[in-house]
Amino acid sequence: MSALFDRLTHLFGQTEHIGIEGIRDDSAWVTREPRDAAVLMAVTDRDEPGLLLTHRPKTMAAHPGQVSFPGGKLEDGEDVIAAALREAEEELAIPPSSVRVVGAGHRFMTGTGFNLTPVLGLVPHDLEITPDPREVDGWFEAPLRYVLDRRNHVAKTGLFGGHELPYTEITWEGHRIWGITAGIIANLSHRLAWEELIGD
Repeated sequence: MSALFDRLTHLFGQTEHIGIEGIRDDSAWVTREPRDAAVLMAVTDRDEPGLLLTHRPKTMAAHPGQVSFPGGKLEDGEDVIAAALREAEEELAIPPSSVRVVGAGHRFMTGTGFNLTPVLGLVPHDLEITPDPREVDGWFEAPLRYVLDRRNHVAKTGLFGGHELPYTEITWEGHRIWGITAGIIANLSHRLAWEELIGD
């Protein structure tokens, strides 16, 4: 058994009551019929664990070039875990059998009309990643101890759908993580104390 998996499971289970703290729910601004979606927060199983993130292609109609988690809309008959695992396989060639699922976070509404559920999972540190260029322009692994440290979270405001709204921004080695992705990480920082995840 992985000691990190045990720590993740314990901390994630203990903090269910936190809800979506750190995430901006945009349900008040959404005008179209919501669609269910899920993303995978893949943590690497190593002494200094990281979080796998992608860059969306600049040619995409929605959120071009932005940092994101692998994920997308649920297909018929899927639950959020199945959808997150399928999307991670499609985008990064991560076999679902390689992911040890810790659990699903709380659902929230994005400004683009998705009922989004983040799913937390642990993947091997030496997992071979093969991004699909149609969906992923590149990928990187950001240290968990850095992205979960709220001293590295910068509070900003921006114009979204005609409304000036707050958002979080995290910058790591030139990667600008912001918006929904940074909000999910901010929420995770309220649920996982990184100091308790790093092995002795």
